[in-house]
Amino acid sequence: MPKLRDKILEAYAKLSKDYEKNVDTESAFNAYYERPAMMNLMPSNMKGVAVLDAGCAAGWYTEQFIQREARVTAMDISPEMVEACKRRVGTKAVVFAQDLNEPLPFQGETFHLVVSSLTLHYLDDWTFPFCEFHRVMKPGGQFIFSIHHPFMDFALHNRPDYFAPEWLVEVWNKKESGPVEVTFFRRPLHEVINATTR
Repeated sequence: MPKLRDKILEAYAKLSKDYEKNVDTESAFNAYYERPAMMNLMPSNMKGVAVLDAGCAAGWYTEQFIQREARVTAMDISPEMVEACKRRVGTKAVVFAQDLNEPLPFQGETFHLVVSSLTLHYLDDWTFPFCEFHRVMKPGGQFIFSIHHPFMDFALHNRPDYFAPEWLVEVWNKKESGPVEVTFFRRPLHEVINATTR
């Protein structure tokens, strides 16, 4: 896993400028599909809500939560993404680098809401991070997340077995970075559901 972690860190170091400058308007999947769907699931009143943005990237969600008067803590494994998020929101949120495979630096029952946008498909095992999310959520809290659709990745990569969890590699061509090799983990939908409902 350390080598895969390094690959992910390297990819997002290269992609951070694209996420900061272009993703909000030029990525149809992010701007017009995933984000509206996720925001539609958020509490209607976020004033004073303690939110953990787990995988904040360049801070689009962090900024949305701040605008809705939530109290936001944001984190990402990529130091470059953390710096991009800080440039976006300044001191209006606590923002720091954090690997979701490591213990979260919070007391139990800290957050009303944990949000993870397009992040969890970079982890092959959700057991530990899900336990940590549960630990830091207040009773009655919510966990809202999005990932790549497993069947879309199965079809796009022409894989032989939909039910076989596996690491996949894509090359993303972006305006700022040029071609970047991105590695992520695909699991079938029933494994997503099983992990979420345990």
